[in-house]
Amino acid sequence: MIALIETVEDMEVVGEAVDGQEAIEMYRELHPDVILMDSRMPGKDGSQATAEILRQSPQARILMLSAFDGDGDIVRAMDAGVLGYVLKRSTGDNLIPALRTVASGGKWIPKEVSHRLDLLKTFERLTSREVQVLEELAKGMANKQIADALCISEYTVKDHVKNILAKLRVADRTEAVSVALKRGILRL
Repeated sequence: MIALIETVEDMEVVGEAVDGQEAIEMYRELHPDVILMDSRMPGKDGSQATAEILRQSPQARILMLSAFDGDGDIVRAMDAGVLGYVLKRSTGDNLIPALRTVASGGKWIPKEVSHRLDLLKTFERLTSREVQVLEELAKGMANKQIADALCISEYTVKDHVKNILAKLRVADRTEAVSVALKRGILRL
């Protein structure tokens, strides 16, 4: 669910959307002061909807609300252009100031999210192709099957797997998938 909020002083919710596409359409219609965007929804997720809204209206102010604090979730939201990221387990004492800060154009990154972002700087980011290979690894596919599925050579798959293991700092394929799930790089 997404809440579109007008007049942050009084916090009036002027609209609610059930998915990312509806959020985009409602933003076009209502132009609220701030959007409280859920990170995971059916259809377009929060990051995809955020990116589309900001392409059309760069002045939009969006606060991501998420139950997930995995690296991938945070990075996708930040890359999409949100001004803040709040975990659903946060109390209302954190949410109201976050909404007000983002509505006024400021950034809101809680300590635990900031800590995750700082840790990310110590890791190399996986390329989009490495993530694709990792997704196939998660399905239990062998190198030959991954090569066929992605239309690349088996040697290229081996190179990608070697790079994935090094970047995630793990010893084997199973551990790579486990770490990728914990960090939010992969989703079930």
